[in-house]
Amino acid sequence: MDAEVVMIGGGQSGLATAYAMRRQGLTPVVLEAADRPAGSWPRYYDSLTLFSPARYSSLPGTPFGGDPGRYPHRDEVADYLTAYAARLDVEIRTHARVADVRAEGEGFVVTLHDGGRLAARAVVAASGTYGNPYQPGLPGLETFTETVLHAADYRAPGPFAGQRVIVVGAGNSAVQIAAELATVARVTLATRAPVRFARQHLLGRDLHFWLTITGLDTAPLARLLRTPPTQPVLDDGRYRSALNSGAPDRRPLFTEVGDGKVTWADGTIEQVDAIVLATGYRPDLPYLAGLGALDAAGRPLHRDGASLTHPLLAYVGLEWQRSLSSNSLRGVGRDAARTARRLSALLRR
Repeated sequence: MDAEVVMIGGGQSGLATAYAMRRQGLTPVVLEAADRPAGSWPRYYDSLTLFSPARYSSLPGTPFGGDPGRYPHRDEVADYLTAYAARLDVEIRTHARVADVRAEGEGFVVTLHDGGRLAARAVVAASGTYGNPYQPGLPGLETFTETVLHAADYRAPGPFAGQRVIVVGAGNSAVQIAAELATVARVTLATRAPVRFARQHLLGRDLHFWLTITGLDTAPLARLLRTPPTQPVLDDGRYRSALNSGAPDRRPLFTEVGDGKVTWADGTIEQVDAIVLATGYRPDLPYLAGLGALDAAGRPLHRDGASLTHPLLAYVGLEWQRSLSSNSLRGVGRDAARTARRLSALLRR
């Protein structure tokens, strides 16, 4: 075998799991498709900041430096992850995009896009979702002749100055991007239902303080609270105020798109310059398609991150894998430790 465990993905989930693997005495090899182990953070839009303060945003073993009450910027997170990776006693291979994983003998063979191959006893898929942006089936969208882009490709408002823009979505990113664009463009936030807000601070404390002391942030039972599926927008008052002032305004989702126009629910037809789809992501696991580990929609067949089809295949960093914080900096370490303990027990048999 070339490796006891191959970690696919060198972002927050892969790094946290590599740390946990070393604590169990295992020797993982981390495969990261990008040029440095920072996951998708360097590619997010320019103004993105964490929703949780630095004190709640650390991976195991290394606190996030600086003022613990601040909300770190995208670039700070990317630098934190890169430094975290440098301190790990593990092999990390960059520019190593995985093309395929196959079962072979008592383990797996991992094939890279460049043709390289690694034999591994166990595999952990920690490739996140950024590489698989979700585009809903909106009537006529394929015929829209102006700009259509997903939030994954949005960086800054400058290119949209003076334009008529529609942002589709009701989550944190949708509201933040729409509010930012509204400073330079005429923007509508188009949603299927009204936007739900959650106060960023309660009784002088950040919401994550209350989630932590109540256990809702980590408890598996918190998955029962996942209704409706769209989480509320965390807000210190700025975004609710922006919507209330009409910059951006909020409308029910349009009913049709054609050429450079959209048709609203009231029948109004309007010329539009750009549509930004802030409609989320799905697990990015195409390399497992031939393994029989995914359902028909490409979602992993698992229970709490343990594959239901292959005992030595695991997942870390899935949304709601075990709790509200499973796919976040503040919560992935707990799932990583659980996965490492389980795989260690299986490998030592």
